[in-house]
Amino acid sequence: MSIQVETNHYESLTISQDAADQLFFDARSANSFSDEPVSDEVLDAIYEATKLGPTMMNNQPLRITWIKSEQARQAIAGSMAGRNAEKALSAPALAVLSFDTEWHEEFENFFPHAPERKEMFQDLAMRTAVGNNNAWLQAGYFIMGVRAAGLAAGPMGGFDSTVVDAAINAENNHKSFLIVNVGKPGENAWHDRLPRHDASLATRSV
Repeated sequence: MSIQVETNHYESLTISQDAADQLFFDARSANSFSDEPVSDEVLDAIYEATKLGPTMMNNQPLRITWIKSEQARQAIAGSMAGRNAEKALSAPALAVLSFDTEWHEEFENFFPHAPERKEMFQDLAMRTAVGNNNAWLQAGYFIMGVRAAGLAAGPMGGFDSTVVDAAINAENNHKSFLIVNVGKPGENAWHDRLPRHDASLATRSV
């Protein structure tokens, strides 16, 4: 079921109605996926779109791990319960989104005009909070990149991050925070869309 969109809202956007529907109004979180594979070229394109989203000081703490080995996929599924585990096992592409707790070490690359600002982020707790917040911001762009590639994303929480990090992040400083199924929707992929807040509740002017 699509969200009903007033014609004037489409007219206020500068992208086509088809594009608006693909990215926003018809896009859904899929609950099942076909077995059609997702090519490495498409996975690369998703990242290229993702990386252009804004982050604080251009810090880009998001790290994406595409799960391709059966051993890693089983470990990821084992960190989940019920239907989420089934989805992780069946999706044609599976991504673990993590953030780098040592993202500030790349300051001279992502903020070359003021690399000395790295010194602002020596405190681990503060650096972790900044990295986590900005990685979530990038995760939103990741989902939009998936949709722009003509695919559906199925983001999932509710997993044991210690299990996931032991499986894929044991040799780095990355901390997982979201798992995303990616692919073409399968049979019965959609539940009924739940209500969204009207602008009268969710927005205001001051």
